[in-house]
Amino acid sequence: MDNATEHTAILWTDAGEKAATQRLIGEEPLSIRVQGNPYAVVMRTPGDEIAHAAGFCLGEGIADRPDDLGGIAFCDGSDTNVVAVTLTTERRSAVSGHLERRNYISQSSCGLCGKEMVEELHQLIQPIEDDATRIHPAKALSLLEGLPAHQPLRSRTRAAHAAAIYGPEMDLLSIAEDVGRHNALDKAVGKLFLEKRLGRAKVLVMSSRISYELVQKAARARIPIFLAVSRPTALAVELASSLNMTLACLAKGEGVFMFCGNKRFYLRTSRSAMEAP
Repeated sequence: MDNATEHTAILWTDAGEKAATQRLIGEEPLSIRVQGNPYAVVMRTPGDEIAHAAGFCLGEGIADRPDDLGGIAFCDGSDTNVVAVTLTTERRSAVSGHLERRNYISQSSCGLCGKEMVEELHQLIQPIEDDATRIHPAKALSLLEGLPAHQPLRSRTRAAHAAAIYGPEMDLLSIAEDVGRHNALDKAVGKLFLEKRLGRAKVLVMSSRISYELVQKAARARIPIFLAVSRPTALAVELASSLNMTLACLAKGEGVFMFCGNKRFYLRTSRSAMEAP
């Protein structure tokens, strides 16, 4: 699907004005219905709707495993803007209170300070387990700098975010682009979730900054290392630290900034001396 359309604009320069054709990224609403009821409407780039809805359900805590989904499909075969999700009887019972509570923390932070938010999310999401996952800073830099090569939509529109997920051997498992960074992550995670391959996900690379919502989604997907082009927010680092995750971003022209979870990097300097508080 080509999610870019041509639009005629006027280009102004010191030399004067002239007509110029620009390719603009597509954006449409996606309605996600759970158990027949409207749950969320997100603005996204059309494509990968089923994976998008699956990744969204995982990130929201609606589903923990692919088998929790009794069904996931378009409401109307000709309408790709509405996806209906049904849960198994067991899962529906387990999350009934969640489905009824519309002020879920990932949807609204009203009335919560940053500390309270981290504490509540920490209770909802188990910290990432320690395993053998390690990455060299040079490899992290290579993945960040190489991300645009996997972004055909961005190359045409200059307006798409991307999420790329790599396995333990730094093999590319999943890639998705979207006008929204949250949507891109949901799509990339959703593909692996539906294929029952999410357990192989070890490194997430994103074109955006790292927000606490993205850390939450990555933690739900059990991805220990999160790399991004732009810096994380302070709250994102606090949450990632509490969940035993590794956060790092691109230091343009220099290398990589590491904010927490430095034990997963191969470092020449003592990890304990460099670990962020």
